[in-house]
Amino acid sequence: MSAGMLVFRLGDLSVRMRWKALLANTGLAALLLVLAGWALTVGSRAIDVQSVVRWMVFHDLGATDALILGDFRAPRICLAMLAGAMLALAGAVTQYQTRNGLADPSLLGVREGASLFIVALLLVSPAMPLALRPVVGLAGGLAAGLAVALVSRGASPLKFVMTGFGISWCLSSMLVILLASADLTSLQSALLWLAGSLQAADWQSVRIAAVILVFAGSVIFWLARHTELDDMGEAVATVLGTARSGPRRSTLMCAVLLVAGSVSVVGGLGFVGLIAPHIARFLPRQSLRGQLVASMMIGALLVLAADTLGRTIFAPVTLPAGISLAAIGAPLLVLLLWLRRDRTEDLR
Repeated sequence: MSAGMLVFRLGDLSVRMRWKALLANTGLAALLLVLAGWALTVGSRAIDVQSVVRWMVFHDLGATDALILGDFRAPRICLAMLAGAMLALAGAVTQYQTRNGLADPSLLGVREGASLFIVALLLVSPAMPLALRPVVGLAGGLAAGLAVALVSRGASPLKFVMTGFGISWCLSSMLVILLASADLTSLQSALLWLAGSLQAADWQSVRIAAVILVFAGSVIFWLARHTELDDMGEAVATVLGTARSGPRRSTLMCAVLLVAGSVSVVGGLGFVGLIAPHIARFLPRQSLRGQLVASMMIGALLVLAADTLGRTIFAPVTLPAGISLAAIGAPLLVLLLWLRRDRTEDLR
């Protein structure tokens, strides 16, 4: 172990990690577990910790409490953490690849494109299976992302973001027109979904989100080494045999898939992809993979905290997670910008 560095070896494989970064990420994981456990106990019907532990370990609990935990709270908590991790990972990758701390899939039209396509699906055919939503959302998000890439080809990072803003507003106006032409019943369900609600969470949604996160996350982490080598410059990347454009396009495509998957199961959740990577930068310095892991856990914490507060503070009235998240995210974003007001380096 070198100064301040831990080295883990398994055969020919070795992993180097700063011990401060390891402690920070371990603390985030512990905080996430504690918050998830607390979220299981609170709600319209309080369930004590002993009952939750007995249900998790022995599956021995009354029918009513077992139904609340197994069919309502547990899938909702799992889906909140998965959606937060997906959005945070997509935001971290987008910011890293575009070299712009303001870049976020929701600011580049990806979320609006996915939302537009999924809302159109909900209004035209509400009975469509849930598994079809990620496919439709991916098509919309990919179309929006390609539009931004084509319009801003060769432009600076700032113009790239401004182009994304313009296309986002265009897609948002199309979404408003679509909602204005819907009947009242369809409009109510679509608006609830757009607000980012976890009220309809079930294990099928959890499985869909988990599959998307595992697939896209595996590709992103596999390509992280190529991305870090790319940062050393074209000459070094060429000597080491690393292609520059392929990994960049693949990781951005995975970011689009993550956003589309999140939108398809929980609707529009804002701020997570933008804020979580910035919070992760306040942690001890670590590798790109470590930053991505920290961002994912912070995103999961944000969404889970927002949803838990939204369903408990005003109980029995439940606020959609998107509204609670906006109430938390907006002041937090202002605070982060104020704390970094003297930073002149490029935010990545």
